[in-house]
Amino acid sequence: MTGEQDQTPSIPAQGPPVQLADRANVIALPPLIYLTFILIGVGLHFIWPIPILPSSAARWLGRAVISLSLAGGVLTAREFRRWKTSFRSDRPTTSIIQTGPFRYTRNPFYLAASALHAGIALRVNSFWVLAMLVPTLVVVTKGVIEREEEYLERKFGSEYLRYKQSVRRWF
Repeated sequence: MTGEQDQTPSIPAQGPPVQLADRANVIALPPLIYLTFILIGVGLHFIWPIPILPSSAARWLGRAVISLSLAGGVLTAREFRRWKTSFRSDRPTTSIIQTGPFRYTRNPFYLAASALHAGIALRVNSFWVLAMLVPTLVVVTKGVIEREEEYLERKFGSEYLRYKQSVRRWF
């Protein structure tokens, strides 16, 4: 070439603007997060078992907490069905539920899942399974809940912001 610059014309972008998917951009499905940390706790328990309570008390208390967590999960699932919206983080949300357990917590499924995690730890009487609830809550809060909240704010705007101001994230 003789020093000439490339004179290829630029082609403007065509088509509609790219839109974000109509779902929360969570890092993983919450049941997988809970299961992963429970299994890590079980693995640590096999290497170095540290009981929490006397065996009979741990079994009894574990069953009670598991039962309560399952009841909370069922009540929450009923509200999702009633309002015809998906409980899955990888699917669109069609409405802001403010009835049933959603009157008291914005995240009743995660509260029930956390109680289930604690109940399993008690049932198997493992400090390690219980201790793994801490990183589970950090990952669920940062990688799931905060991302879901951003999505709901984008999608529902002031309706979600009012709900968010009136109902706590966990309790």
